[in-house]
Amino acid sequence: MESLNQKGIPLLGEDFPQMKVQTTHGVIELPNYFAGKWFVLFSHPADFTPVCTTEFFAFQKRYEKFKALNCELIGLSVDQVFSHIKWVEWIKEKLGVEIQFPIIADTGDVANKLGLIHPAKGTNTVRAVFVVDDKGKIRIILYYPQELGRNIDEILRAVEAIQISDKNGVAMPANWPNNELIKDNVIIPPANNLNLANERLAKAKAGEFECFDWWFCHKKLK
Repeated sequence: MESLNQKGIPLLGEDFPQMKVQTTHGVIELPNYFAGKWFVLFSHPADFTPVCTTEFFAFQKRYEKFKALNCELIGLSVDQVFSHIKWVEWIKEKLGVEIQFPIIADTGDVANKLGLIHPAKGTNTVRAVFVVDDKGKIRIILYYPQELGRNIDEILRAVEAIQISDKNGVAMPANWPNNELIKDNVIIPPANNLNLANERLAKAKAGEFECFDWWFCHKKLK
């Protein structure tokens, strides 16, 4: 079945579009460059700006944690590559952190394909985040205005949570792993027929997992 969004920006569950991009690590092809890995592509409004600098610092500080999840990082803005290189040098010299992941020097083509420029918020790219899985599918899309820096720990949490969901066939509660109702438990998908609903309640009575009701069951990951 063909996508209903062929002419628009890519949506959740769709393939990340094939593209060749110039980066601080040379010319690469996405998503093939990260074949077999997850990656987070995040756009920033401009180099040499305070909020963006704090974000890159924070991403780099957590880079090893992303890599532990088989997840790479790649930044993007509509700046020339020499600007990216000089900015990365500045961050290393002034802040003592070396940015180790590539940054795309976009001419505007990538920004248009991914819907990163929102005219009501100016001509620079907004703070977008695309989480792409190891099969090249877009799993999470986040947009932030230019004036608001991202919570990098939340992006890291989201990658880990969606990977756990995939592996175990479960859903993840709000604020996982610190949910106010079920703590670090995960949610068992709701029953879709009467027999399964009764089976869920029976298993709950047997102590296999816990249920508030047949449609809201949860368990600890083994």
